Amino acid sequence: MECIEKEFNELIKEHKKTIYTVCYFYSKDADEVNDFFQEILINLWRGYEDFRGDSNIRTWIYRVSLNTCTDQIRKKRHRVSTIPLSVNIDLYNDDSANNRQIQQLHERISKLNVFDKAIILLWLENMSYNEIADIMGITVANVTIRLFRIKEQLKAMSNK
Repeated sequence: MECIEKEFNELIKEHKKTIYTVCYFYSKDADEVNDFFQEILINLWRGYEDFRGDSNIRTWIYRVSLNTCTDQIRKKRHRVSTIPLSVNIDLYNDDSANNRQIQQLHERISKLNVFDKAIILLWLENMSYNEIADIMGITVANVTIRLFRIKEQLKAMSNK
């Protein structure tokens, strides 16, 4: 058990930023982001021993993270208070020009539906269309079409 815990801790250290990025895409509230992060860690831990390696570990982490965030959004009305987990990344209080652009993009992306948010997040994380298709459970052709439509939506929002 101790070996599994050590492996899991290393995995989380390696993918902490990725997990946090998914959380950030689904909320503007720092406390809620931390709640999402905690739930993802719980779900990753629960599924870690059963991970068979049928897909890349990164793909599995994205899938668990995306599913957890979307589930939490659905359950938002029935939410129980949790203790915040310190993530040590504060994108909310960084006032640089680059961060302002990121915040504007985040605002636009937050207006997309849950599924489209996940696709654009994976694309922004430089995932291949094949990886996006695997994570989202859709075809590569569907990824291509959806990304084109999402980009058009985001462009239309920036022209307003």
